[in-house]
Amino acid sequence: MKPIGYWLNRTDKALTTSMNTVLGEFGLTRPAWQVLNVVGDDPQATDTGVLTVLAANADVTTLTEAIGTAVADGWAIRPEPGRLALTDDGRARLAEVGERVDAFRELSTAGITGEEYRLAVTVLERMTYNLENGAER
Repeated sequence: MKPIGYWLNRTDKALTTSMNTVLGEFGLTRPAWQVLNVVGDDPQATDTGVLTVLAANADVTTLTEAIGTAVADGWAIRPEPGRLALTDDGRARLAEVGERVDAFRELSTAGITGEEYRLAVTVLERMTYNLENGAER
């Protein structure tokens, strides 16, 4: 049996590659999709807030580029410096992308029960907590 680190890396790579393929049709990448969701969920979204929320998902350069793409491609606007909001078109397009992402999620969890999924996430959360807080013990 391969160790958990092997499967974590393979899973993350497979998720990113597959999701980028799905999102590519819309001119998006996984980080750009994540940025749009943070902006869509927060009517007071800021660049700093997006970078903070998504810090575990990608580095600052990748996220900053994703923010730039969202604005340049008309998904989002800057109602004032440092703030972000989805455009009406961006919100409509995001709903369309969401349908494709839902199908992607169904594919990625095929054959996995809801309980198995929750258990896997719980174990990974606990491992992360143990490792991030281990130095404090």
